[in-house]
Amino acid sequence: MPAPALHHTSHRIEVAAPAGVVYGLLADAERWPLFFAPTVYVEPLDLEGPGQRLRMWARAEGRITSWITRRVLDPGARRITFRQEVTSAAVDSMRGRWNVEQRAGGSSLLTLERQFTAAEGHLAPDRIGDANIRAHLANLKSLAERWAVLDELVVTVEDTVRVDGPSELVYGFLYRAAAWPGTVPGVAGVRLVEEVPGIQTLRAQDGAQDTVAVRLCFPHGGLIVYKVTKAPEAVSGQAGQWSVEPDPSGVTVRARHQVVLNEHDVARVPGQDAHLADARRRVRERLAQDSAALLHLARQHAEDAARALTPSGLPGRS
Repeated sequence: MPAPALHHTSHRIEVAAPAGVVYGLLADAERWPLFFAPTVYVEPLDLEGPGQRLRMWARAEGRITSWITRRVLDPGARRITFRQEVTSAAVDSMRGRWNVEQRAGGSSLLTLERQFTAAEGHLAPDRIGDANIRAHLANLKSLAERWAVLDELVVTVEDTVRVDGPSELVYGFLYRAAAWPGTVPGVAGVRLVEEVPGIQTLRAQDGAQDTVAVRLCFPHGGLIVYKVTKAPEAVSGQAGQWSVEPDPSGVTVRARHQVVLNEHDVARVPGQDAHLADARRRVRERLAQDSAALLHLARQHAEDAARALTPSGLPGRS
């Protein structure tokens, strides 16, 4: 039986930004879900030294696929080499490298080279990953070329609440988002699809506009991560997570939400001021309000249910 064919692909793009900026965006893989449209979640498995081991989830061919990759970072050469240790469904093997070259005038040239063997029954080899790579490069170019204001474009909200109740009840409330309408303020309707256990597509109606998100649910780890795939106006990216962490005295629930603003759209949103600072304030207030409301309801749900299950006259369980 002949050996599988080894395929080679190369993608290049010029970016009007310093090479260090472009390399930094590539190296910071944990922020890829926020910055790059195809990526849903990146789980760091090992980040010691220049080598990294990451599990990555992304949208591809209309579904969620995942793989484990090993990367070696070389900031001096602005090069990242990678090899898939556990491959995605489309390939039997995959390796390659990202390379960033400084160009005259302050711009840079980004090259992605790949070598892989294709799995049977998937796209033609020259199309494997092509759409995702093009989206990734376009996102990177857009972000890098706004590097002078990139820190101002990112809004982060973190919130924590303590719950005197079982972690399973807290997690269940966050997991069953289809039951949120009529309970969670501002959520008029939710359509939730879960064809594969733990992978949810959620469409939430919030007054004048809908938001569509992909959610990955890890019940044994008490974690739900999400990536918005159809964002509100003036937002170019949004991602976040909820973690439910039990301990001997109760449960800590942590929420983290991040948004990347599109400053070019800020002035076009009706009723918005043209200033980026105003947009940051509005988005931060909305995220903080929505996050606090959801965590409060999760706590109330768990504590009320725990009290209902506690025999009369006995102290509640933590």
